[in-house]
Amino acid sequence: MTTVDRLRPRRSCLAVPGSNPRFLEKAQGLPADQVFLDLEDACAPLAKPEARHTIVKFLNEGDWTGKTRVVRVNDWTTEWTYRDVVTVVEGAGQNLDCIMLPKVQDARQIVALDLLLTQIEKTMGFEVGRIGIEAQIENAQGLNNVNEIAQASPRVETIIFGPADFMASINMKTLVVGEQPPGYPADAYHYILMKILMAARANDLQAIDGPYLQIRNVEGYREVAQRAAALGFDGKWVLHPGQVEASNEIFSPSQEDYDHAEMILDAYDYYTSEAGGKKGSAMLGDEMIDEASRKMALVISGKGRAAGMRRTSEFEIPEG
Repeated sequence: MTTVDRLRPRRSCLAVPGSNPRFLEKAQGLPADQVFLDLEDACAPLAKPEARHTIVKFLNEGDWTGKTRVVRVNDWTTEWTYRDVVTVVEGAGQNLDCIMLPKVQDARQIVALDLLLTQIEKTMGFEVGRIGIEAQIENAQGLNNVNEIAQASPRVETIIFGPADFMASINMKTLVVGEQPPGYPADAYHYILMKILMAARANDLQAIDGPYLQIRNVEGYREVAQRAAALGFDGKWVLHPGQVEASNEIFSPSQEDYDHAEMILDAYDYYTSEAGGKKGSAMLGDEMIDEASRKMALVISGKGRAAGMRRTSEFEIPEG
């Protein structure tokens, strides 16, 4: 069974209505790391059947070079889900990286999608297990079960926070998705984001923040994205081309941090080697580095490499 790629860059995850050919065409030329073609909220019920075939056409004929290709199907409580999966995967499975499942409430819903994908792959002669699953958490039950959801299938690559439906499900007192509710003097999303992040990291998955609906307020988007990035999230949804650049920047390390991380890795490799004295800790300038420093540096360097960054400084072996 083929294993999925849990390290795909997802700094910016662009939502595109599956029923809109013009948007599907434009999305191919935008610098988003991931594009998900949406059959759920962005498609009216009457448009969903035709949108499936439109998505298949664009996956097969479009140029998605450098992008993670995802389709968001409808959730399992609807009558559309199985046909979404069958039509899209049978028609374009070889040009598809992941299926995004919204409103996931328990692990059984992931298992059901895994089984359906396996049946289709075997029937069509595709590699079994190559198509990943992105699980979107959008209500209290899903959050309570998020760790079991993260463990439900080896196909799971990411856990995604869906703020709009989540806010409605817990009766949060605001209509502005992503903004803090009035009257609460702290971050109302901190517990939710941290619980998703812990489930993701405990299972070697990525954690993705959901959309910010005030699409022309780029500064507002930046503020919300920086919150998620500071916690350790890997990326965020973008709903408008104007948000893509901000998301790519915010979820990439600064050049200074990237250079420093690479320097720590080189220095640690040297000082722990025979030539470097087999030291467990050493000084890099005014900073002591050890195994914990290496682990932290691996995170930053991994993000920088995934973003295509190039270092601007090199470690020099000390003389004598």
